[in-house]
Amino acid sequence: MVAINAGANALGFVFYEKSPRFISPKDAKAIIEKLPPFVEKVALFVNEDAKTINSYMRLSDATLAQIHFEASDELYNELEVPFIKVIRAKSKEDILKYSDEYRLIDAYCEAYGGAGKRINIEWFDEIECSKIILAGGLDALNVASLKKYGFYGVDVSSGVEASKGIKDAKKVKEFIKNAN
Repeated sequence: MVAINAGANALGFVFYEKSPRFISPKDAKAIIEKLPPFVEKVALFVNEDAKTINSYMRLSDATLAQIHFEASDELYNELEVPFIKVIRAKSKEDILKYSDEYRLIDAYCEAYGGAGKRINIEWFDEIECSKIILAGGLDALNVASLKKYGFYGVDVSSGVEASKGIKDAKKVKEFIKNAN
């Protein structure tokens, strides 16, 4: 609720058991039930099949599946829920993938999510960014510098934590204030 009261438009729920940020669909649902309307409830998935994604989305009442792995067209076709693709960018060319779709772009790292690695922001110079949600290495100190790019949104996790998986209310509020 700290994030929502500070002006966040979406909350993320990590359904990846290897993450220190993991939450079960049941525990996510208990949080989601308390949220006001018009807040996007994003469920992050890594290396899951469509059946599991569809099931966890129903169980949790999440509203958007974030597919944080290279998935096949077949998987996307089997999803019964709204989704957003994640590009784990290794090069400037990677950020151009799915350019006709809304997508989340994160810096590539071996581990999945929340590593705090920052993407090379110069890659976005002269690129249409209005369908991009940027993630990776963002914090309250650097988020305001991104406004000139016109990103659809920004995504933060480790940049607002006191320790892995534990959010810091002051950092969350400061990040959202500077992002806006």
